[in-house]
Amino acid sequence: MKASERADRARRRPDVPRGAVTAADGLLVVDKPQGLTSHDVVGATRRLAATRKVGHAGTLDPMATGLLLLGIGRATRFLTYLVGADKTYEATVRLGVETATEDADGEIVAARGCRIADLPEARLHEALTALSGPIQQVPSAVSAIKVDGVRAYQRVRDGQDVELQARPVTIHELRLTAEPRKAIVEADGTLSDGPDSVQAVDIDILVSCSSGTYVRALARDLGRELGCGAHLTALRRTAVGPFDIDEAHTLADLSAQVETDASSPEPHGVSTIPLEEVARRCFERLALTEGEARALRYGQPLDAEVLERAEAPEGRRLQASPKMAELRVVAGFAPGGRLVALLRHQGPRARPVLVLDPD
Repeated sequence: MKASERADRARRRPDVPRGAVTAADGLLVVDKPQGLTSHDVVGATRRLAATRKVGHAGTLDPMATGLLLLGIGRATRFLTYLVGADKTYEATVRLGVETATEDADGEIVAARGCRIADLPEARLHEALTALSGPIQQVPSAVSAIKVDGVRAYQRVRDGQDVELQARPVTIHELRLTAEPRKAIVEADGTLSDGPDSVQAVDIDILVSCSSGTYVRALARDLGRELGCGAHLTALRRTAVGPFDIDEAHTLADLSAQVETDASSPEPHGVSTIPLEEVARRCFERLALTEGEARALRYGQPLDAEVLERAEAPEGRRLQASPKMAELRVVAGFAPGGRLVALLRHQGPRARPVLVLDPD
């Protein structure tokens, strides 16, 4: 890491207190502020939770805000099975202006302009519909996807042309959430009404999508559908799988919680969502017999027939498809309600992929 990068990271590192005791194993739902990287938030949480064992289930760009799902302690082992969860975002797209990075952080590379009069409701609806459902999406060239072992964004910074292959994603919902509004943009991207300004249109959209979807690429493609170009100016993630932004905590909230906890006679550490609750919300639930629980604790597989007893996650209906069956994860609970293991169907067996209660 270059000295300038270390200095920049030090400047933006959140000032948070250290937890008095190590937090319990579980998930922490954080509302990431703008300007911080996901790694910055992980670093702050390590201090708040008084442990190095913190990871995240999917990054957010520095310009984005919203829900960041963090695993603490043994919950870090859960994250592999949560990164593929569907996501929901609120976004603002500026029509009529394109940038090098397809978001507000990049330099303007084209400014054809756009007027509200050019966007009748039917035309906007048609463009949004064209980008809904199962689609092939070309990720942004400044994404973190690796090309021959090097991040795509690093290759772009080094002056290389990057062309990424399209990949399948699913846009479950894509709709306007407010009326389009006029924006006057200068050549440097600022909002102003100077001699070199161009008229653009800002639209607010809601995006519900599969994991792996790039919302900035969605904004880019929306601009292409409308023939005016576009880029993303704001992004907020509001849901990951069954977890909603309403249950997220800001770093300030967590800092206050840690300080209050430290002054108590018996500190418990920053509050997390217990593993059992996470499993019940995220995965199918299988009530095990004592014998089945004992076998799983020793890493032994069960007959695949036991999976027929599994129940849907709390508050959710299961989607039946070959892909969902392939990715199916079932949480096995002992008779007393303790989470024993996560299982997958492999041939004639239900095999434990993660044993959480080996005792």
